[in-house]
This record gives sequence, C-alpha cells and structure tokens, in this order.
Amino acid sequence: MAEQFFSIGGLLAMAGWLALAISLFLEPIRTWTWRITGIAIPGVLAVAYVALLLSNTNANPDGGFGSIEAVRALFSDDPALAAGWLHYLAFDLFIGTWIARHGLEVGVHPLLLLPCLPLTFMLGPAGLLLTFLVLLAFGDRRRLSP
Repeated sequence: MAEQFFSIGGLLAMAGWLALAISLFLEPIRTWTWRITGIAIPGVLAVAYVALLLSNTNANPDGGFGSIEAVRALFSDDPALAAGWLHYLAFDLFIGTWIARHGLEVGVHPLLLLPCLPLTFMLGPAGLLLTFLVLLAFGDRRRLSP
C-alpha cells in the first residue's frame, strides 16, 4: 500500500507541476490550474498522508523529532517514509502555486519564474530562496507581500 501511495502521489504531483509551469504562459487556464495545484492536488496528497499515518500500526517506537537518530527511526518503515514523501509533495506544490500567483501579481515575467518551479519541486527551500531573489530583483516592491 505504501508503495502505491508513493507512486501515485509522485505522478499526481508531477502532473500538477507541469500544469503549473504551463499556466505561467497561458492566462486562460490559470484560475482553474491554480485551484487544482494549490488546493485539489495538495488536498488529495494530504488525505493520503493522513491515511498512511493512521494505517501505520508498525511505527517504530523510537521514532520522533528530538534528534537525527529519532527522525531516522521515524522513517524506518515504508508507510512512514511514503507519508513523509507525500508531505513534501503536498507542501512543495502548494508553495509552487504561491510562487506562480504572487510572482505574476507583482509583475515578474513568467520566464523569470519558470526556473523557480522545478527548483522548488526538486529542492524546496532552494527554489523558494531563488523566488525571493527574483521577486526582490524584478517584482513591483509596492505589491510584494508574504
């Protein structure tokens, strides 16, 4: 079950990222694309995440967040590892949608936003950092907001 959640979640997120990148250049599809990539797909991934957490009756009792060893133990079984992956996929796509929406709202050209999306998909915080730099350099500072 964990493998299926992992695989389907990855395909769903990939489709969302592709649609998000295309939406930068096609205004007519932006509104519905952003609803899908900012709400629907992260919502489905969140439901799958919770299902994996609730179904994981073999969780490592040494798992936790207090040390690197505890985090390693937390993700030592497949359901917990798949849940962790879905967590990344949901939040990164949600942030990617914010990047696209906010970047365009403050006047950043889509070609400058485009590299931020795959970087966020692959390396989350690095893509977010690039986005902040692009927004500061090319966005209308009067319209920048968190």
